[in-house]
Amino acid sequence: MAAESGNKPLQGSELAGPSRDFFSYCEAEFERRKNSGEPFDEAAYREAMEMTLRRLQALEDEGYA
Repeated sequence: MAAESGNKPLQGSELAGPSRDFFSYCEAEFERRKNSGEPFDEAAYREAMEMTLRRLQALEDEGYA
């Protein structure tokens, strides 16, 4: 998704507040799922994470989060 829209993927160091907390949670969950031995769609997970982070960041910029 990020490549399709021309946006670069978000990095944890670029984030603050709730966005950073959500990013940290997502990274830990990604590793947990990856190491669980169960199949999961890594690309879809990353796409959903990016979409949610961008929306959360927009809300933070508007003063809602």
